[in-house]
Amino acid sequence: MIGLRDRHAALRTIELEVLRRLDGILQGDYQGFIPGHGTELGEARAYQAGDDVRRIDWNLTARTNQPHIRDAIADRELETTLVVDLSASMSFGTALREKRDLAVAAAGAVGLLTQRGGNRIGGILLEGANQTGFPARSGRRHLQGVLLRMLDTPRDGGAADLAAGLRECDRVSRRRGLVVVISDFLDAGPWHQPLAVLSRRHDTMCIEVLDPRESELPEVGSLTFVDPETGRKRWVNTNSAVLRKRFGSAAARQRREIGRRIRAAGADHMVLRTDRDWVADLVMHIARRRRGRTTGRRP
Repeated sequence: MIGLRDRHAALRTIELEVLRRLDGILQGDYQGFIPGHGTELGEARAYQAGDDVRRIDWNLTARTNQPHIRDAIADRELETTLVVDLSASMSFGTALREKRDLAVAAAGAVGLLTQRGGNRIGGILLEGANQTGFPARSGRRHLQGVLLRMLDTPRDGGAADLAAGLRECDRVSRRRGLVVVISDFLDAGPWHQPLAVLSRRHDTMCIEVLDPRESELPEVGSLTFVDPETGRKRWVNTNSAVLRKRFGSAAARQRREIGRRIRAAGADHMVLRTDRDWVADLVMHIARRRRGRTTGRRP
């Protein structure tokens, strides 16, 4: 467990990264997060195939001789539920940060971007075999309390049951809203089934957290690998080109299968890496979500 001063310093770092670099880019309306359309009239744009003809602005269309529609700004209260995997496998990182740190930063970014205007945020933290739930409430202090609990979670909690966490999310999130699942999705259980159930009723986003050493092995001689969730050990000679190629191929297949399961469940999928600028990746992904909602195409 880290000290109180270090915890608040970590929270300030997240807020500065998010508010300085995202605020003003993604704020203004909730097209990137909330499902459906609101009732407040927003900006007009040219009509595109697939748009709802009921939103055509006939006055602007008559003036320009080109069909235009007027987008709507959501004026509803948004309820966001964070499902965050804090199992032992998330306490791994070989680049700029650990996967756990990236998960907390991503949760903080989503919370800061959706907590305004009376919107409510709840959370389910998967701490090994245990789950900790936070009821949906509004306000920055509530969000900070959720993030502080993430920072305080022990790093040796063992494996988490992602499927059980998603089922619990479906049980407590009775109101249609946004569900954000943050994990490395290395759980071998049938988590895609409850994810599909969630996606039928909620706008669901899965944030996959990845470290580069989970995709490829460096050539650094003999190493002993330890599974942090089971304690199993294996000696590996990384000088073998055949072994490194087999590892890379197996890791690529695993990631493709994770992406396929998420998309088949009807959820949005994005990847954040510990060796990349996660804020820039988040901006680009949400921009693609907005364009997909605007044009009627799936992002």
